[in-house]
Amino acid sequence: MTAELLTPIQIENALGSLPEWSREGDSIHKTFRFEDFQQAFAWMIAIAHEAEERNHHPDWRNVYNTVEVTLTTHDAGGLTSLDFDLAREMNAAQRTIEAKD
Repeated sequence: MTAELLTPIQIENALGSLPEWSREGDSIHKTFRFEDFQQAFAWMIAIAHEAEERNHHPDWRNVYNTVEVTLTTHDAGGLTSLDFDLAREMNAAQRTIEAKD
């Protein structure tokens, strides 16, 4: 079952709770920065497990301590609750990783 596309108002409301995320067409985007490569990679591993459990995988790119993330629900052709749920999980995982140091 494919998740349903969110309306423009639902998207704006969801973005309101994720101020560091921005909309880029049919996706949302954020650049995460960490202390070093190890922190960035630990975060990516944690998110990889979450993404696999949800069967919702991010488009991302890692260079040293920076991870650029783009989320969209390809099957639905745009933004769904899956994207915003994973974005919130990513934010929480970043806080957890940073708190360990």
